[in-house]
Amino acid sequence: MPVENDSSVAQVRHLLRELLVGREDPGGFFCLCLSILGSRETRAGFRELIAPLTDKHRQLHSQLITIYQEYFSREEDDELRLAPQDEDDELQLALALSLVHTSCQNSPRQPVPRSYAQLASAMPVKGQPQGVDTQKSMGTHKPAGRVGERSPNGLKEPGATRPAATANEGRTDSSLANDSDSQEKLDSNDQSEKSRKSRRRRQRKQQQQLLKSPSSPRPILLWFRRDLRLLDNPALIGCLELGAPVIPVFLWNAQEEEGPGVTVATGGACKYWLHQALVCLNEALERIGSHLVTVKAEPSSSEALQRLVEETGAGAVVATALYEPWLKERDEGVFNTLKQHRLSCHLYHSYCLQDPYTVTTQGVGLRGIGSVSHFTSCCQQNPTGPSGAPQDAPRTLPVPSAWPAGCPLEQLGLARMPRRKDGTMVDWAVNIRRDWDFTEEGAHARLEAFLQDGVRRYEKESARADAPNTSCLSPYLHWGQLSVRWLLWDARGARCRSPKFQRKLAWRDLAYWQLTLFPDLPWESLRPPYKALRWSSERAHLHAWQRGRTGYPLVDAAMRQLWQTGWMNNYMRHVVASFLIAYLHLPWQEGYRWFQDTLVDADVAIDAMMWQNGGMSGLDHWNFVMHPVDAAMTCDPNGTYVKRWCPELAPLPDELIHKPWKCPASILRRAGVVLGQNYPERVVTDLEELRTQSLRDVAEVRRRFSEYVDQHSGCDLIPLPDRLVEEALGSTGEVLRSGSRFLLPVITRMEFKHQSVEPDAAEGRVNPYNAVLKGYVSRKRDETVAFLNERDFMASVVHEGTQRLERAERNQRLLEGLPAPPSATRGRPRRTPTMPQR
Repeated sequence: MPVENDSSVAQVRHLLRELLVGREDPGGFFCLCLSILGSRETRAGFRELIAPLTDKHRQLHSQLITIYQEYFSREEDDELRLAPQDEDDELQLALALSLVHTSCQNSPRQPVPRSYAQLASAMPVKGQPQGVDTQKSMGTHKPAGRVGERSPNGLKEPGATRPAATANEGRTDSSLANDSDSQEKLDSNDQSEKSRKSRRRRQRKQQQQLLKSPSSPRPILLWFRRDLRLLDNPALIGCLELGAPVIPVFLWNAQEEEGPGVTVATGGACKYWLHQALVCLNEALERIGSHLVTVKAEPSSSEALQRLVEETGAGAVVATALYEPWLKERDEGVFNTLKQHRLSCHLYHSYCLQDPYTVTTQGVGLRGIGSVSHFTSCCQQNPTGPSGAPQDAPRTLPVPSAWPAGCPLEQLGLARMPRRKDGTMVDWAVNIRRDWDFTEEGAHARLEAFLQDGVRRYEKESARADAPNTSCLSPYLHWGQLSVRWLLWDARGARCRSPKFQRKLAWRDLAYWQLTLFPDLPWESLRPPYKALRWSSERAHLHAWQRGRTGYPLVDAAMRQLWQTGWMNNYMRHVVASFLIAYLHLPWQEGYRWFQDTLVDADVAIDAMMWQNGGMSGLDHWNFVMHPVDAAMTCDPNGTYVKRWCPELAPLPDELIHKPWKCPASILRRAGVVLGQNYPERVVTDLEELRTQSLRDVAEVRRRFSEYVDQHSGCDLIPLPDRLVEEALGSTGEVLRSGSRFLLPVITRMEFKHQSVEPDAAEGRVNPYNAVLKGYVSRKRDETVAFLNERDFMASVVHEGTQRLERAERNQRLLEGLPAPPSATRGRPRRTPTMPQR
């Protein structure tokens, strides 16, 4: 080894280890070698220093050799040798390298320059006065890696500094004696300026040639979609393992993302969250020396990616898998096209715990399909999910010599705000910004707060709307700002574990599995008879439900919370869904569309599955219906939730706040509540009759389409997808050739079975399987509970009187010496003897 300074060699070898683990990039490593060893020693011993990389890191070794040769090529080629008067440039470059090394030691967060070409472009031009600030001299170009300015895409771009004029530009020497001398000097300045511009063009051309050179590692396009994080991002870690510069990109094509039909995959609130999340992701990338390039993918994502490949010379595309059928089909087409152009494509699975396309029912069967228990058994029988501990975020990210041109984030139209007729903007997202932290750190802070406190109450009190007993992590999971594996890892490691909370993750995977089996899940009822259900066409009722103007305080409070913050807890989603379907008789598709447009965590698979189940047409019939008043005893017993979101009702007493229509006129006047003016009248009044009519409609369609009802069990039958038929029968050939459809019995609500058997039993009012839930928090102010309490009180008084008479009779018998009466075994029911049959 020609280098004799052992301490310098040790420093370089330490940097080499940092390079191998991804904490340093190749360009920065070479620059620091120049600063530590000097130009002569680096030229003599650099190849030997990096020789150990040839065995297992050939691509990284090739990249370092390319940088090395590009730096020293000017001294080896006589045609490109620098003129003697340009020796000052070499001194300025050494000074720049030394300053960069010093700044890196003083501020470890500041990223180092990524390549020699960028340092060369940052070098001050010849003729710079010695007294000019070095930082200004390095700012004459735009080297990547400088934090604080804005990139062409509108995000803060590291490596973009504002060009600063050199000290001698635009000046004339005050000591000029005559016009001829002045003209000569001006001509000389013009020639030097042309020379500088020519040198800059040549350097940019060399950078582009280096980027597309076959001998240098071609950059990687890291295609961010729904994995907007650095922690536990397998796609990001996969890019580092490839050992090449990484270009993070985000493509947006609204038509592709929306999906077919009336899917409404990304509504207004969800897109606004995405806009804020992209800003936060860019800031996180800046902290590790990179930045995000946003691209409006027109006319398609495939063509946009091909343009990026041509512009950057990329050799690979890395992304996280998406599971919506239309997006999966798009990705397959994009990757097939890229592979035809000899690009390497890598797809990582991390959005769900289980890849839904690999979940199979083999060894479990089809009985109970649609339930989370059946799905969990399938996953346990055939595990395919990600394993191991979550991965940390990289400390640095290797960047290319040149960045592709993006577009401003605002051009994607994600955070579009409407304008009034007078031109003023309607900022409908002001409350969303106030209530949510869109950063990755905000997601982990919410998770930590929930595991420290809320998880202890989640098991029994997650339904409470008046207390923060839920995690509020769903929007972070939807956009991948929080890894589902990280969430499960932390939840299992929490001191107070909650099986109910972990079960929610299984529901999430189940929804995506159903979407892969039934691609038309967002708009087509899975149970054929229920497509013919008679629905209401009252648009005024739908509008009142959407705006929180139904006259039922609990429903209105939930819908107003959704409109203002983009979120409500799971129990309240059940309440408003039951009211829309069971009492307003509006189709479940209307509720699905509204949720997709207003929820910040709007998820096609989850919303479609839940609304199908609540709308009586999904794989699983929920055996409950939420009453708009009785449910308040469970989730808001003291009216706190209603008082927050319906402040006009706050002056009402607690015992009447959920039923203002029963409040005396004097109390309404004192509270300032005028029904029909500052709070609406009820849109419907006879809830019992509406529920009865709903049961009649279900019984009617089951009677009309009796071929979809199993006569033995009374369960509904659904046509089974070919994928499940093949798993169950081994092949779909015989079934398809015969032209028949494989019908499978699925979970059916007991209330519907009984209604179909006895449709005229008091018009359904005495159905023993009535699914309407009563609140379980007892309050004397509720009529039903008060009646039960009164009945129980009367029964206890009668029982005490009976005991008193029995004691008196027993005492009398003792005084008279008679045997004890037969009622001595009190507390046990007496059995009336029966006469033997003759």
